[in-house]
Amino acid sequence: MGDPGGVKKVLVVGGIGITACLGFVALLFVGTLAAAGSLAGGVAGGAVGLAKGAVPAQYQGLVQKWGNLCPAINPALLAAQLYQESGFNPKAQSQAAAQGIAQFIPGTWATHGIDGNKDGVRDVWDPRDAIPSAASYDCELAKYVKDAPGDPTHNMLAAYNAGPYAVIKYGGVPPYSETQNYVKTITDLSESFARPVTRVEPSKQAAQAIHYAQQKLGTPYLWGGTGTAAQGGRFDCSGLTQAAYRTVGIELPRVANDQYNAGPHPSRDELLPGDLVFFSDDLTNPRAIRHVGIYVGGGQMIDAPRTGAVIRFSPIDSADYFGATRVTAAGAEALPTAPAGEPEQDAGEEAEDPGEEPGEAPEQDAGEEGRREESGGRSDEAAGPVVSRAPTS
Repeated sequence: MGDPGGVKKVLVVGGIGITACLGFVALLFVGTLAAAGSLAGGVAGGAVGLAKGAVPAQYQGLVQKWGNLCPAINPALLAAQLYQESGFNPKAQSQAAAQGIAQFIPGTWATHGIDGNKDGVRDVWDPRDAIPSAASYDCELAKYVKDAPGDPTHNMLAAYNAGPYAVIKYGGVPPYSETQNYVKTITDLSESFARPVTRVEPSKQAAQAIHYAQQKLGTPYLWGGTGTAAQGGRFDCSGLTQAAYRTVGIELPRVANDQYNAGPHPSRDELLPGDLVFFSDDLTNPRAIRHVGIYVGGGQMIDAPRTGAVIRFSPIDSADYFGATRVTAAGAEALPTAPAGEPEQDAGEEAEDPGEEPGEAPEQDAGEEGRREESGGRSDEAAGPVVSRAPTS
C-alpha cells in the first residue's frame, strides 16, 4: 500500500509535521484515559454469537451450529477450545498423539467421536466430524456433572480437563491448579470469539502503549525485530505492538495473527486509541492476518510497515483491513503458549529478510509456519499457536 499524499510524508520526514502530530497524539493520550472513564460499564455480557472474522470461514457455520448443542456451551466457547487446542489446524498432532482440529487422543475419539457429516465415517481429521464431536463431548461431560454445585459451564470445562469424577468428588471445579487455569483460560479466551452486542469496554492501558509507539516514530523497520539492543532497537509490526503493550504489563504473542485473539473486537466505528488494527489478504480467515498497527485515532495508526521503511503513521482504511482488537490482560494471558520443554520460536533468530520488494512474498511451503513478507507493502511473521493439550477421557 503506497504512501498517502502529504500526511504520511510530513509526519515522518518533516520536523514541523512530526511536532504537530506528536501534539495530536499527546491529546489522544489524555483523551483515551477520558474515554476509558466515561465509557466504562458499557460492555455487554452473555454474548454467544461469533465475532466477525474470529473463526475461519470454512468452520464458522459448524462452530455456530454445534456451539448451541446444549446450554453449557456456546459458539464462542467452542471456538476458544478449538483455537486453544489446535489454532484451527485440522492437521495438528501433538506429542501426546492428540489429533485434528479438536485434538482428540485416540482412546477418547474411539468412545466419543461422532459422524457429524453423516457420511458413514468417523474421521478425527475431518473438521465436519471433529467439531461436532468436540461439542458433543462437552455436552456429555456437562450431563455427567449437572448436579455439581457451581457454574455449569465451568464444571463442564473442569470435567474436560480433569475428568467428571473429579468435579463430582470436589463439588465443582477441583482444586488442581492446571484445571483451574484451564477453566479461566477458556472462559477468558472465549470473549475474543464472542460477538459484542454493545460497545466494547475501553482499555485503560492503551494510552501508555500509544506513548511507547510514539517514541519509536522514525525507527527503521527490521524483519523479525523485537527492539533488542542487538537489533539496534528496531522492530517489525508485531514486535512493535508486543513491546508497546509489554510496557503496561501485558504480554502479547509474537505474531500478528495470534495477537488478534488478545481481547474483544470493536467495530470500525467504535475504534478507540490503543486498539490493535489488523490487515490480511484473506478477509475470511484470522489465521491469514499478516500485519498489525496501533490505532491512534482519526483513521490513523502507528505501524512498522516493511523493509526499507520506518515506524510511522499510516491510514487504516484500505481494502485489506481485517478488524481490530481491544487488548485485555486476561485475553492476552489466555492465549496458547508452547508446552513445557518446547520453547516458542523466536522470530528474531530465524533467517534474515530476503529483501523482497513491496508486494512480493518469499517462497513458502503451504504448511510452513514462518514469517513472510506481506503483499501490499506490509509484513509480519505468520505462525499458529502450538498445540497445548488434548481432551482427557
